[in-house]
Order: sequence, then structure tokens, then C-alpha cells
Amino acid sequence: MQRFAQTCDAVAATPRTKEKVRLVGEYLRDLPAHDAALAAVFFTGRPFPRIEERVLGTGGSLIWQVLGRLASSGAESFESIYRKHGDLGAMAEEILAGQGTGAPLSLADALAAFDKLAASRGAAEKLIALQELLRRAAPVEAKYIVKIITGDLRIGLKESLVELAIAHAFAKPPEQVQRANMLTGDIGATVRLAAADKLSEAHLSLFHPIGFMLASAAETAAEAMEYFSEGAQVEDKYDGIRAQAHKSGEHARLFSRTLDAIGEFPELLAPLAALPGEFILDGEIIGWRDGRPLPFTEFQKRLGRKTPNLQRSLWPDLTAGAGTVGEVPAVYVVFDLLYCDGALLLDRPLSERRRRLEALLASPPQPEGASQPGSAAREAVDQKVRLAPAVPCRAADELQRAFENALVRGNEGVMVKTPGSAYTPGRRGQAWLKLKRPLATLDVVVTAVEYGHGKRHGVLSDYTFSVRCEEGDRLVTIGKAYSGLTDAEIAELTEYFKQHTLADQGFRREVEPTVVMEVAFNNIQRSGRHQSGYALRFPRIVRLRPDKRVEEIDTLERVKELYRRSPGVEASR
Repeated sequence: MQRFAQTCDAVAATPRTKEKVRLVGEYLRDLPAHDAALAAVFFTGRPFPRIEERVLGTGGSLIWQVLGRLASSGAESFESIYRKHGDLGAMAEEILAGQGTGAPLSLADALAAFDKLAASRGAAEKLIALQELLRRAAPVEAKYIVKIITGDLRIGLKESLVELAIAHAFAKPPEQVQRANMLTGDIGATVRLAAADKLSEAHLSLFHPIGFMLASAAETAAEAMEYFSEGAQVEDKYDGIRAQAHKSGEHARLFSRTLDAIGEFPELLAPLAALPGEFILDGEIIGWRDGRPLPFTEFQKRLGRKTPNLQRSLWPDLTAGAGTVGEVPAVYVVFDLLYCDGALLLDRPLSERRRRLEALLASPPQPEGASQPGSAAREAVDQKVRLAPAVPCRAADELQRAFENALVRGNEGVMVKTPGSAYTPGRRGQAWLKLKRPLATLDVVVTAVEYGHGKRHGVLSDYTFSVRCEEGDRLVTIGKAYSGLTDAEIAELTEYFKQHTLADQGFRREVEPTVVMEVAFNNIQRSGRHQSGYALRFPRIVRLRPDKRVEEIDTLERVKELYRRSPGVEASR
């Protein structure tokens, strides 16, 4: 484990991507395959492979308590140490510096400790398990153990670079490694396949979700059509929850874009299970009443009353509240088919996937094992599983009309897709573009909170938020908002942030960057007040986005792009 930590330090010290890949690749190559597999998972900032649903359930406040127990009596105040580093892992290294350690800690020892933490029930039990682990660890090991627990190594090493390092270590084509990791959802298993020269044997497993294909933003119909000289397939962009549906035999499950199981919509599972064969669908869960989509503000009543867990989204293992299924009905609108009856369709063109999807949804429900027989099953499928309408567009004026019609139907905008495009999980390119209503928004993460004023004096209702700076893989502040959430949401978030505080400054708290929200604003201006160098003018919270991971928030480059397009910027140059 110490060499792993030293490699992480070396990776953090270099700004060069190729050097990061070389360092990790050479470290993995020198390990036995089993240890290399564990290290690869840890390099992604996770204790367990992505396909596993286990979580540690260990937040910053618990880490803080453990460090308090282990710190020497003369240690500097925790708040000042944290402010010095801005990182819990580096804080742990300094607090534990000079303390003796036991026997050397191996990668397998670290995994066993993570297993124990995940299996522990209650804060007291977890505190003891974490204290045992950090007492054994050398200070530099403790730094990266804490970083893995909090879900971010913060050394500029994304999972895509770990894939390149595996390719470097075992002299394999990077695209083969990337595909194997995408199919298995387990970068440790990918290492073992690469070491055994069996990458071609990687296969997709049903009920283990794969990454979602992402879309880039376009500001106007004319701009969007510049990428589609041969025409485009255009669909409405729905304002709901992106969801992947897996079905085999009599069983169906839904997964969010964070790759977690969705439990709030049990009424969708039987209609999906009634469809024939086995498949993986991509679509959107939306509220639906009287032939129209419901506004997200009304639909979100179905999303439970729990605040996001540190490493999980709002969705897993929740069930709808009493009466909400009837009051806020949901449908699953399907727009892509990724796998069907043994055939992986990711590399097939969208036009072919669309034809096969239309045939699947038009097929009669399976005669045996369906939860509802005959016409009842067909009716349930038709009511709850809908094919997303698609129209061809060849010119900007056609796309503009499609966009305006989508807004009239109550949707967010349109998706513009290349008919010949493959499905590329986790990738964002120009094959899919999104054209949304003319309201600028950004997905951001909350990094600090403050107590409000007046009737909100007792709750944490003022949120400072950040975007991701890809250079150095860090978060930089860009604004602060306090309007847009309900009193109930603010109360829930207050309790959550109290449990996930990194530094308590009295009226203000620095918090773990886990809560993603969408914010709207009038425009962007340059500002020396925020770390990003920019500020949002009149920001307001549109909604919480627990369906998005922190890795998916908007970047500083996106902010700069929006700034460059702001009215008057060009003229002032």
C-alpha cells in the first residue's frame, strides 16, 4: 500500500498526462495480476469496482472524529490544517505524521478493511473499523485511504487515464482496454483480462449497467445543423430521469445515469418485463398526465424524501411514497436499444438500432411469465413504455420548428443525432447534440454552505457552488445562490451538510463536494471574487441533480465558452 501511495504522490506531482500514464502503467506491470487489479480500482478513487452497489457509508464527519482520536495532544487545530490543504486526505497525513505503524499494509489489507467498513452497521461500529485501519497505516498511506473513502484521489487521474495505463502496462491497444472496462464495469477485471491476454473475452452482463452516451450542447439550430450535413434524427429532449432498463426472463430493473438501481417506479417494471426477449434500453422516466409530460417540479415528488448519500444518488432502493404513484404517474420513454437477445448493438448505426427498437416495442407481450395476460399486458406496455417520436431534419429551419414544437409539448428542447452514429458510453462528442430552451444553466456542485437570515437563520440555505477545472482536476467556485429550493429540501440538506462538513467556521461550513444542482443565471461576467475568475449574474437554483455524479458537472471551459458568447463580449475585445 505504501508503494501505491508513493505512486499517487508522483502522479500528483506531474502535470503531464503521458507521465501520469507511464507512472501508473509501470507500477501495475510490476505487480501480480491480483494486486494490480486492486490497485487499478483504487486508482479510480473507489474502494470497489464500479459495478458493485456496496458503499462504505463513511462521511467526512466520521473521518474527522477518527483523526481526533488518533491525533497527538499537541496537534494544530483541525480547521487550520484543513484550510491549509483543502483536502481531508492531506489533512490526515499531517495529523498522523510521526506516529508509529504496525506491520506493512498491503493492498489486500486495505480491501479487507473496506469490506469491513461496508459491512459495518451504525456510526459507532464504522468508527472503530476506520480507527483500526488508520492506526495501522503509515501517514502517506492514510492520506490515500481517506481519499479513496471520500471518492476522489485528486491527483489528476481519471478512469480514462487508468485505462491508458493498463494498455501501457500490458502492451494492449487502448481501445481494447476501454471496451473491456465499459462492458465489464470493473476495471480490476479488465486488468486481469489484459494480463491474461483475454481482453477479447470481455462481455456485457445484464443487470450491470454500462455508461450512458452523452450529448454536447448547441446554442442555436443553425449551429447544430453545421454538424449534420447529411441530415439528422431529431427527438424531443425530456425533462425527467435518464434511465437504462435491463430485462431478462421475468425480471426487469432500471438504473440511473450514476449506474445505481432506481427503486421509485415499481409500476414500470412489469410492463418492461412483459416485452419479449432480453434487452437493454436507454430512455427517460418522466411524469405523464393527460397525454402531456409533467413539469419536473411536480414529477420530483416521486423521488423520495431522502438526501443524497455521500457516494450514492437519491434513487437507490427507495419506493414511492403512499399515493404518489396515482397522483404523479410516470412513463418510460425509450429512444435507444443497446443490447437485444444476445446481440450487442453499440457499434451498430443509430438507424439500425432504431428499427430494432421499433420492432421490439411493437412485438406482442411475452405469452408466458408476463405479470399480466394478453390484452392487459399489451395495454400496460402501451401506457407505461413509450417510443420516443423521431423526425428527420436536413436544414436549420426544420430543426428550429422541431425545437419550438417540442417546447409547446412541454419538453425541454430537442436531441439532434447522427443516423449513422454508434453508441459510445460515457463519451461526449458531436454525434449527439442537445438544443434546450433559451435559458442558460450549469450543473455545479455545492462546496460551502452558510446559515440564512430571517426565517432561515437556523438552516443552511445559502449555497456556494463550483465547477470542475480539468487542468489539475480541481473544483473552483463560481457563484452562490439561496433561492429555488423548497423549505423541506433546505431542511433535509441542512441535516445532510451537518453530517458531511469538512470545516466548521461557525456561520459557514466547507462541505464535501457531493450535492449536484442545476443553476440558472442571466449572464456571466469576469470576477476576481471566485476561484474560477468568473461569476454568474443573478444565479438561482433550478433543481437538485442527484442523478448526476460530481464528475459530470460542467467545466470551467464550458463557463468560458458561455462567457465568450455573452452579448457585448465580442464587441469589447
